[in-house]
Amino acid sequence: MKKKENLPHPTVKSGAAAGDSCDLAQIRDWVFDLDNTLYPADINLFPQVDRRMGEFIARHFGIGSDEARVIQKRYFRAYGTTLRGLMLHHGLEPHAYLDYVHDIDLSVVTPNAALDAALERLNGRKTVFTNGSLKHAEAVLKRLGIARHFAAIFDVAAAEFVPKPDVSAYRALCQRHAIDPRSAAMIDDVIANLAPAAAIGMTTVWMKTDAAWAQGIVPGPHVHHVVEDLAGWLTAVAADNLAAKP
Repeated sequence: MKKKENLPHPTVKSGAAAGDSCDLAQIRDWVFDLDNTLYPADINLFPQVDRRMGEFIARHFGIGSDEARVIQKRYFRAYGTTLRGLMLHHGLEPHAYLDYVHDIDLSVVTPNAALDAALERLNGRKTVFTNGSLKHAEAVLKRLGIARHFAAIFDVAAAEFVPKPDVSAYRALCQRHAIDPRSAAMIDDVIANLAPAAAIGMTTVWMKTDAAWAQGIVPGPHVHHVVEDLAGWLTAVAADNLAAKP
C-alpha cells in the first residue's frame, strides 16, 4: 500500500455563489460521505460494488457485460447514481438492486484506530450521508470500528432515491436531522458532491484520493479544504478547536 504523505491542509476561499466557509471551531455538524471517504479508496472495496452493478444490469436486461457497462456509466454520469437512471427509465424496484450490489466481501475493511480516536476528540454531531444503502453503511462503520460516533445515517432511501449531487437530497438531509448548513461541514471524495453543499452554506472538505478517476482534478471555489489523511486532519482540527477555547 502506498504510504501517504502528511501534507498541509490548504483552505480555498469560496466564491460568492458558494458562500464563505465557516470557521471550523464553529462547526456543529460533521457530515461524512461513506465510500472512499471514511475508508481509503486504495483498499479497492468500491470496485466490488461497481462490478456487481454491471452484473445486475446484465442479468436484469439479459444483455452482455459490455453493453451493461455502457448503461451503468451513462446513468451514473447523468444522474449521480446508476440506480437513479434505472428507476427513471426502467421503473426498477431499488431494494433488490441495492441488496445485490452491496453483497460484497468486507474483509478488506479493518478497524481504524486513528480515525476512531479522531472522531472521539472531534466536537459536534456526526452523520453519514451516502448514496448507498443503510445496511451497507452500518456494515462498513462496524468493520471500521467507528459506528458509535455517528448519530444518524442518511442513505439514498432516506433521500427518496434522489442521490447526491442533487441539491434536494442535501436539503432533505438538513431538514430530517435539523442541520443548519451554516454551521455544518461536509467531507466527500467526489468534488461534484461538494458543490451543492457549498451552495446551501456548508463548509466543504474534499477527501483527495489516489483513485484513477480522481487524477488531475483541480478543486474549484466550492472546495474550502483539501485533505489526504482524514484521521490526521480531524485530529488537528480537534486540537486547534480545543486550544482556541478560553
